[in-house]
Amino acid sequence: MLFNTLISGEKMNTEKLSNRLEAVTKYIPMGTRVADIGSDHAYLPCYAVKKGIVPFAIAGEVVEGPYQSAKKQVEIEGLENQISVRKGNGLEVIKLGEVDCITIAGMGGTLIATILEEGKNKLDTVQRLILQPNLSAVSIRNWLLKHGWELIAEEILEEDGKIYEILAAEKGEPLKPYKNADQGLLMGPFLMEEKSIVFRDKWLGELKNWERILMQLEKAAQTEETEKRKQELRQKIKMVEEVLNQ
Repeated sequence: MLFNTLISGEKMNTEKLSNRLEAVTKYIPMGTRVADIGSDHAYLPCYAVKKGIVPFAIAGEVVEGPYQSAKKQVEIEGLENQISVRKGNGLEVIKLGEVDCITIAGMGGTLIATILEEGKNKLDTVQRLILQPNLSAVSIRNWLLKHGWELIAEEILEEDGKIYEILAAEKGEPLKPYKNADQGLLMGPFLMEEKSIVFRDKWLGELKNWERILMQLEKAAQTEETEKRKQELRQKIKMVEEVLNQ
């Protein structure tokens, strides 16, 4: 019997991923070796191996409970020869040259950027990064830009009332996709071009939130810090409005 998790009234397992994780697998190059960091139940590596997308995968987990769940799932599927489940923090679970592709999904963008920064010595032979932050994708774009990774694709989707972004990057010309660096870093250069309904919903929601905070700051004691925060918010509001009104 499959080790399942309940997601929005549906069972997610190694045959059927959530829409979010299935979207992540679309960007894994066929035939590459992949490491899924923060793999939880190892659903993504199991799915990728069973679908013939990858011949070998590493499922990395830092927490004991999810690590044991991942090991159990791989054993149930009989994939011990193709999936190595390892316990460790971030990219310390992989050796240099061991994988071609890394996926990190379901964490905050700041944490994902920290994992990449702390493990950047493992990335020299990695061909592609596929990153799915739950928030603060800007932190990831900033990291990619700083470290010579070119954003090659982005996707935005809504699932269970939450909005997720997926970023795929390869070593290349970091500035290449960015026409307006500030807006591109914040909102995503490919997503800005597409301007999907989900994209608009996300940024209209952000605008509403920023305007509410700005109103509160207008009523607060006017300190240097308050003024700085107001200027930052006005700048972000202006950038987002420009994109949405284009």
